[in-house]
Formats: sequence, C-alpha cells, structure tokens
Amino acid sequence: MEDNQIVDLYWARCEDAIDETDKKYGNFCRRIAFNILYNEGDSRECVNDTYLKAWQSIPPHRPDPLSAFLGKITRNTALNRYKYNRAQLRAPSQMPLALEELRECIPDPRTTEQIIEDMALAKLLNDFLASLPEQTRVIFLQRYWYLCTVQQIAADQGVSVSKVKMTLLRTREKLRQLLEKEGFAL
Repeated sequence: MEDNQIVDLYWARCEDAIDETDKKYGNFCRRIAFNILYNEGDSRECVNDTYLKAWQSIPPHRPDPLSAFLGKITRNTALNRYKYNRAQLRAPSQMPLALEELRECIPDPRTTEQIIEDMALAKLLNDFLASLPEQTRVIFLQRYWYLCTVQQIAADQGVSVSKVKMTLLRTREKLRQLLEKEGFAL
C-alpha cells in the first residue's frame, strides 16, 4: 500500500491504518528502537507507542514522507525509554524534585544568542546533508540518526564495511571543516 493511502486511512480514522503501517514500516521502526535499546520487549513497546502517536497526530498533520515521520517518532520514543531505563539504574535522587521546585525561580539557561546559534547550526547541518551524494547521506543518517551498526549499513547499502567506515570518516571530516569554517566551536 502506498504512503498516501495509509495516511488516508488515518484521516478516515480506520483502524486498518495501524495494520498497514505495521506491514510496511514495522521492521523499520523495530530496528530503530532496537538499535537504541537492545531489548526486544522495550523495542516492541516503543513501536506500539509510535503507532499510537501517529494515530494521535494524523490528522491534523499529513506527513510526507511517512517513513521519516514514523522514524522520528520511534527514535524519540526509544531515546526517552533509554533515558528512563538508565535513570532507574541510579539511586533515587532529590535533584529532579529540587530542580522542579526551583523551576519558576531560575531563568532559562539558554540565551537568545544560543537559540539563534542552534537554529543556524540546524540550517547548516540540513544544507550540508542536502549537498551530499544520496548514498553518503543515507549512510551518515543511518549511523548518526538511526544509530545503525556499520555492519547493518553495509548490508543495507550492498557495500563493504570498510567502504562504510571510510565514507563516515570522510563525511565527518568534511562536516568538521565546515563547522570550523563557519565559526562553530568544536
């Protein structure tokens, strides 16, 4: 089924939207979650949460492409689960409670200059990614956005592990040079 047909099912509030989403993107979402969590149960739960969030977001949004929309939701959900799981490993702390109590008294630590710099950095990164050849961009995003292993990327792209490693090394170097040229502190 095509993405626009799946989105139309969400808009019609048809429960088949979830089934069709799972058929087309279930493995994709599970892989993203597993690459972050390394736990099958938590990964399945994150994917289910992804479907729920998609159900709640469509409508009013009409995502295009659907794969990126679902991938981003899955990634953010898995990262939140990862942080939650890591927090459970630490001894209970009063710090979160104390910071919450002081929230109204403490100004936002980010200044307007920092927010503007963050926006400029985001634009620079988007432009950098757009300038890359498609395969290089896909390799870079699979590694640093979807957190895939080098071996997974090589298998997906049909290239050797050494080619993936070299592509990542060269792309990181180009990015580092660009950031230095544009005045971003590393």
